[in-house]
Order: sequence, then structure tokens, then C-alpha cells
Amino acid sequence: MEIHNMRTYSLPMHCSPLSKKIRHVLAMAGALTLSTTATLTANAAEIATDPGDYVPLPEGSTLGLLYLQHASRDSVYANGDLLRGDTGLDTRIGLARFIIGGYTVNPQIILPFGRVELKAPFGPLEPTSSSGMGDPMIGATTWLVNNPDQQKWFGFSAFASIPAGKYDASNGPINVGENRWKGIFQAGYVTGLGDDFMLDIIAEYATYGDNDDFIGMRREQNDSQSLQTHFKYLLSPQSHLALSYYHSFGGETTVGGVRQDDALDNNRWQATFATFVQPTLQLQLQYGQDINVENGFKEDQRINLRVAKVF
Repeated sequence: MEIHNMRTYSLPMHCSPLSKKIRHVLAMAGALTLSTTATLTANAAEIATDPGDYVPLPEGSTLGLLYLQHASRDSVYANGDLLRGDTGLDTRIGLARFIIGGYTVNPQIILPFGRVELKAPFGPLEPTSSSGMGDPMIGATTWLVNNPDQQKWFGFSAFASIPAGKYDASNGPINVGENRWKGIFQAGYVTGLGDDFMLDIIAEYATYGDNDDFIGMRREQNDSQSLQTHFKYLLSPQSHLALSYYHSFGGETTVGGVRQDDALDNNRWQATFATFVQPTLQLQLQYGQDINVENGFKEDQRINLRVAKVF
């Protein structure tokens, strides 16, 4: 789940109080990449953060976000080897996200929707698609360190993915819902590097329930992990650039009692530009692609758009 800031306390001292407040409000409006169901597309963190996710919202703030993502893939790998043959997988995913600010806790709800399309035969699957609502997520972040004066923050997040999205067992991996519960846990550290730079380091751990109807079989998945880093440069009080790196591990699956030997060891990069077009309205554009893929489809490119509104 992809999806995505400006930062308050890394601003130069001459920026206005209004600009500072809004940047602080948007600090938790981070990226969220909701993966599609299958091992076919499981090549990223469950929740892909953005620069600024681990700075808390001011108390009483409310933030509404809309994310739109398009990603295309035309190659697939198994144990690091490229599989020959025509293939293609496109995803067009959206998210509606609502965040309530608190002093040390920011609860939120995420509602995914979109379309997953397999464009060429893959194994036993013929070209097919699925569209509709995905599995909603609820969660919150709490801060153990919240020190804006020293530009240091450390937070812990917990999310639950609820199996309420559209799911067709005959489509197997090509679904917008997953027919299983997921628990996702993150720890994130943010520090300022002078007035104009920020560094974020986030670790994620995800655990999975079983899908008891995956093309007529039970699908299980081992826990997965990811490491995410962001380096952000403030162009002005209104705009910033950032470069991000994501690396995912683990998550091998078993289908019908047979291990699939499909554990992740995949990485990718992503660039971000964000700017305020109004005092309480921010637009963000991102572009990225996979670097190396051990197992699964390799993304040729992904394009993300986010609209963030402060209330």
C-alpha cells in the first residue's frame, strides 16, 4: 500500500508560524503502499513510509488524504533468475486516509480501492483482473521520543488489516482483497541534519493469517521484514525533494502444504517532490522503480500522486 511531506522543525528559523504548523500537521501523512494479495506482487513493504512519517501531528489536528498510484511490471523473477516468456501485471491503487492528531498518539483509518490486472498468462492463471474495495486498515502511532527542539523523534506504529475487501478465490493472487488478517508493526526514527535536511530510518515487521481459500487451497506466509530510509532536502518552506530506499526480506509462502521458495530479498528507490499550492493544501508527486528482485514481478515504474488537506 503506494502512497505519502513537509517537516516543521527542519525549517529555517525565518519561516512563518503558519508554514511551520502546516508542515507539522503533514508530518504523519506518509506513504502507504498496500500490496495486492499475491506472491506475484509481494515485492515491497506492507506499509511503505515517506519522509516525515514519524513526526507527530499537533494535538487536535485532522488530516485527510487521497493517494493514487499506477505501477507496471513486465518481468518476473524466481530465486534471482529472470523467467522467460511474455507477462505483465498492472496495478492502479487508491487510498483514502484519515488521521487524527494527538500529543503522543495519532490514530488513523485507511480505505484502499483500485484495480489489479494480469495482462498475460502466468502459470495456471489466464489473463484476468479484479477491482473494487481492498482490505481496510486501522492503527495508530505513539511517540517515545518527541523532541522538536533537538529535531529528534522516535515512534512505534501498529496496524491491523481487516479481511473485508473484495475477494474471488478463483482469481488467486489477482485480487484487491486478501481474505486474511495481517498485523504490521513499525519503529521509526527521524533526525534533523542542519536546517535543510532530514534523515528517516524505519524498520517494519509484518505477520500474516492464513488464506483458507486460495484457488481451493490454504495459503500461509512467513513473517516479513523491511528497512526503509529517506533523505529529504527542503527547497523552501513550501516545497521539498526527497530520495528514498526500501529493502524487503522474508515472507516465504506455502500453498496447499507445499513451500513456494519465494522469500523476498527485493529493493527499490523512489524520488519525491511536494509543494503547497494553498496554505492548507499540499500536492505530492513520486516516481520510482525496483532495483533488484529475488522473487516476484519487477516493477518497471511506479507513479504516485497524493493530495493532502489540513482541517
